Amino acid sequence: MNIVKTPLNNVLAQRRSNSYRRSMRSCVEATNLGYTSGHLTALRIPRSRRTPKSRDITKQVDPDQVALLVTKEWELSYVTPLYQFRHTQLKSYSKHLSAFIVSEKQQGLAIEVGQELGFKVNFSVVLGLAETDEDAETVFIQILSRQAFAAKDDAQKVVWSGWLTCVNGDLEYLRSLPSEFVSLPLLCTRGPESLTVLVKSWFEKTFDCCFGPLGINSANLQWLAALWIGCHPNINIQYLKLVWTLPTLPPMDVKYTIHPQDAWELWHSVRQDDTTDVSIEEVTRFIKGLQSHFFRHFRIELSAGSLMQVSTALGSSHHSGKIKIASPTYITTILQLLTECALLKMPI
Repeated sequence: MNIVKTPLNNVLAQRRSNSYRRSMRSCVEATNLGYTSGHLTALRIPRSRRTPKSRDITKQVDPDQVALLVTKEWELSYVTPLYQFRHTQLKSYSKHLSAFIVSEKQQGLAIEVGQELGFKVNFSVVLGLAETDEDAETVFIQILSRQAFAAKDDAQKVVWSGWLTCVNGDLEYLRSLPSEFVSLPLLCTRGPESLTVLVKSWFEKTFDCCFGPLGINSANLQWLAALWIGCHPNINIQYLKLVWTLPTLPPMDVKYTIHPQDAWELWHSVRQDDTTDVSIEEVTRFIKGLQSHFFRHFRIELSAGSLMQVSTALGSSHHSGKIKIASPTYITTILQLLTECALLKMPI
């Protein structure tokens, strides 16, 4: 499977301020976080997760806002804490990001904030996704534009969307952050890469933060497969499709589709107690059970390869850092796992 990354040209990496570095050092000291391969890594990497609970999120979140988040594929990034970000200033951020985009598109020609712009940016708050008092409320961003030769009466169309979120973030870490910083570690984007680059650049300049790609490794894809299978008694997942890439020459992709009831029965057989949290040992036994079944039929050892993609009717995820949440019922379960991934990936 070949993944082509568009180079992020003409974007200068921003140096983080001494205040940010001091805050990160204080987090390490306060929360027993350790350095691993240049990344901020919690010593308490989760070995268990709560059993997914069916939940009508539209009781807490505006259904129109929920509709903006689901049934679309998003590209994932992590983002370090935002310095002096304020949810009360979203209207001002909308104007300044609009001006920045137009200025960059016109190769540095300054545009006065508030002028009629070729791009319009809307920041909004998605209330209700936060699971704890320490979670910052989700921020949704839309960029609208009108076609070059469109009539004045033609409505602007959404050309880019993104949202910053934190769902059940590590409490010790969040509480250790200085008050000037807001942690929204997970960024989901959809739209042209050129606009994603500009949005990230503006955030880096304005809030002294930095971004990086957030891939979903094989271990977390296995977690997603198990969590989605665990939902089957309450909502029909319809299928479980897994894609492995084997280290042959050339590399071989193997697509493995399992009937949901068969997958559920295997999952139920490895669960020690349905009332307890899901453990990493149970996830491992579940995946090994699927691999053994495949080997008996096709004599292909999937464990020699890497799990690259997981799909069900509830959603899909790819190792390159793409996620699609098809149903809002279990959205908080998925966003909590992705929040953990983002926090663990952040560099010091």
